[in-house]
Amino acid sequence: MLEPAPHGGRCVGASKYILQRQPKESPVSIQDIGPRPQSFDLEQATCDNAEYRSVAWSGRYLQVTLMSIPVGADIGLEAHPETDQFLRLDAGRGRVQMGPSRDQLTFEKEVSDGWCVLVPAGTWHNITNVGKEPMQLYAIYAPAHHKPGKVHRTAVDAEADKDDEPAAWSVQPSTVRADQHA
Repeated sequence: MLEPAPHGGRCVGASKYILQRQPKESPVSIQDIGPRPQSFDLEQATCDNAEYRSVAWSGRYLQVTLMSIPVGADIGLEAHPETDQFLRLDAGRGRVQMGPSRDQLTFEKEVSDGWCVLVPAGTWHNITNVGKEPMQLYAIYAPAHHKPGKVHRTAVDAEADKDDEPAAWSVQPSTVRADQHA
């Protein structure tokens, strides 16, 4: 039975409805098992994630990552020339900026719990946490973009990591253009 959540769902600011059930004894534990069938509570896993980025599942053609962005921080202005992205917020508030170049971000929108952000390949984009709590979101990349199972505790760790390439068994564009970061 669905009931209105008294304080914003399973994580602060999350969905407006929750299932009446006992609280989970421990956070959802996800292990990236590669391109094999997988099932887990994505909203709960997203809410439980405390890392900047955790790769939750890697397939041949796409990948699911969980992200937690601290108050005032952002995902980092970037463009993926060969990767489309779908992002969904499960908690928090953000400001999305997108455009054809790093200095021409012509799209701007405030987003919050339940909103999605669709980023076409080659589009410069950033999401800044403008709320008062961590911004919890997940991203689906197509094609896969990170090393399976990779966890980055912070954005600085992610930027410094030189061992974060997609698996050899993932399908990648025949001509790979490097990502761009501001």
